[in-house]
Amino acid sequence: MKRNDLLNDIFPRDFQEIIELAQMLWQRHPIPVQLFLVMCFNAIIAPAVYAAAGEDLTRKAVWGLSLLGLVIVGLAVYLIVVIFQPERF
Repeated sequence: MKRNDLLNDIFPRDFQEIIELAQMLWQRHPIPVQLFLVMCFNAIIAPAVYAAAGEDLTRKAVWGLSLLGLVIVGLAVYLIVVIFQPERF
């Protein structure tokens, strides 16, 4: 069995079209797609932060803290890149 046939069996044609659409959207509108992905990642992180904090924090506070953590990590990565590759900026 060819590799392409195997991939077509695993991923239906509709799924491949969804991936192509996502790539096209990423190229045309990168910032909204990135914000969407950050919010999806935040949806994964927030319950873990809520479970670790217990009943002390509200859900809104946990969402805010996890989003703040993602922003801080993003800024740290950006600053490290700027420090080590200043000629790009």
